[in-house]
Amino acid sequence: MQEPKLAELLTLEKLDEGFYRGKSWDLGFRALFGGQVMGQSLAAAQYTVAENLSCHSFHCYFILPGDVSAPVLYQVENVRDGRSFSTRRTKAIQHGKVIFDSMSSFQVQEKGMEHQTFQLPDDIPPPEDIEPDIKGMEHPDAKISMSLREKLIYHKPIDLRSVKSATNYKDAKRYTWMRLKEPVEHNNLMHQTALSYASDYHLLLTSLQPHGVSPNDKDLRLATIDHAVWFHYPLDFNEWHLYCVDSPSAGGARGYVRGQFFDRHGKLVASTTQEGLIRMVGDKAIKS
Repeated sequence: MQEPKLAELLTLEKLDEGFYRGKSWDLGFRALFGGQVMGQSLAAAQYTVAENLSCHSFHCYFILPGDVSAPVLYQVENVRDGRSFSTRRTKAIQHGKVIFDSMSSFQVQEKGMEHQTFQLPDDIPPPEDIEPDIKGMEHPDAKISMSLREKLIYHKPIDLRSVKSATNYKDAKRYTWMRLKEPVEHNNLMHQTALSYASDYHLLLTSLQPHGVSPNDKDLRLATIDHAVWFHYPLDFNEWHLYCVDSPSAGGARGYVRGQFFDRHGKLVASTTQEGLIRMVGDKAIKS
């Protein structure tokens, strides 16, 4: 099987004005990968705004699990077009039901005041010194589900390299180098959708770290509830970015996570937040 291309997944078929269709990938999870719906939803919204606009904020709600065996229909609503900003609402639909809802805001590039308080950690080894995650997942002794093992080819378009030496399980922190394995054209809109896709990797898992729970635990129910991305600067996801993730809080069967994407020069190019379901069932259910 030929290795799938992320650019093709994030390029949608136009059906009518404001209506688009995207194919689905089965990554071996229980439901459609959230990053796919986010990336395609943002792509659909981008198709409806002027070319001189780029996304600066993207807010998403996951409503129903997606079906990996079916394409996704995207309906884009033009909420507002102003002089500097445009706003879009995008619904993702499968089998006649809305499975995902998002709001995205686009802005013309402007000069303004600048500062950055978050800094790139200085004790992180470079990606060239770290083995790709996919190699560990392909190892015969890897503790992953059979369904995930059979679908590993769909995880290869994003080169993920977890910085295990800097992972702090007690404090729920995780660092991962990321980039597109196969470079795409230098189009900021495509790179924004690719980063949105990749931003769902490892994010909610960080909430599990202090509790010693494996994501493969059969009694664990793990699902994204909402997710947001802020784009601070244009980016080139063909190049390495460090995804710094931490989970400040978990409670009520939900985990809260936040992340920052730094380029190799230390510039903070994007930030994320996510809240998701982390519920134990059966004998391991946490009693009230």
